[in-house]
Amino acid sequence: MEHAAELKIANYSGLEDKRIFQPIAVESLGPLNETACRFLKDLGRRISAQSGDERESAFLFQRLSVLIQRFNAILLHDSFESADHLG
Repeated sequence: MEHAAELKIANYSGLEDKRIFQPIAVESLGPLNETACRFLKDLGRRISAQSGDERESAFLFQRLSVLIQRFNAILLHDSFESADHLG
């Protein structure tokens, strides 16, 4: 997982200095890469500072979790043959 993040960093190293590139590598049923986890926690703290709701970081990770679950469901669905091809 960390290796995948390093490859993404190398691939996008030519971006302008005005942008921040943060790869987020996630295993299907596992954790985030370390730098992405720190980035998302910091982002959650910043959102909380703006909104006044200390739960924003938890909400951010919950939304990310749902996103991963939806993506995994799509991958699972697409791995089956269409019913049109079975008859």
